[in-house]
Amino acid sequence: MADSSPAAPSVSTESSLRERKRAASQATIEKVAITLALEHGYENVTVDMICEASLVSPRTFFNYFGSKEGVILGTPPSLPSKDAIERFVNGHDGEILGDFMTMFAEMLANQQPDRELQRARHKLISRSAELTERRTIMISRLEDQYVEIVMDRLRARADASESDLENEARMVIALATGVTRYASRIWFSADFTGSVSDLLASAINLVRRIVGDTASRSAHPKSTT
Repeated sequence: MADSSPAAPSVSTESSLRERKRAASQATIEKVAITLALEHGYENVTVDMICEASLVSPRTFFNYFGSKEGVILGTPPSLPSKDAIERFVNGHDGEILGDFMTMFAEMLANQQPDRELQRARHKLISRSAELTERRTIMISRLEDQYVEIVMDRLRARADASESDLENEARMVIALATGVTRYASRIWFSADFTGSVSDLLASAINLVRRIVGDTASRSAHPKSTT
């Protein structure tokens, strides 16, 4: 007789379930912490207050975030997948800024950021010089990692020095940061109701249109006669 008992869950399924539960628990703690900080002030909120309101132990809290500052700033932004980075590095046919932003947009679309949580976090961080400085340091470290990725793509040009490649890569990241800041301003506004992927796709198209128009005008300058 065939065994009709249900199959045991696979290791990968159990691991995925644990990851989802952990992510849900982290999101709850973050929301509670930011709500408390907005209400009472960042300096006046303690880890014990956050744990009590979140119904978690201090041990769980510190395992997830490490500190009060960690839960307010959130998990440091991750890098794109290895496959996405490899496609970008080896993609020499497209325009580098647009290709970089496409890679970045795909990563954010996969992460599905919580807009209301990010809006509240942005509001809280903007109120504190200490948190703003810490956030700036976090973003600066991430930008350094992205500079290395862009340099890997630029190294296909054997005629450029490492110094020139780094300068060009940092300019790409500076421009990408500007695009991201532009998109974030729209995303944080109360009127915006679209998805982050649609917003970044629109921003990328705008960049490509501007870059293309600038290149076209440089190639065909108006006659002064």
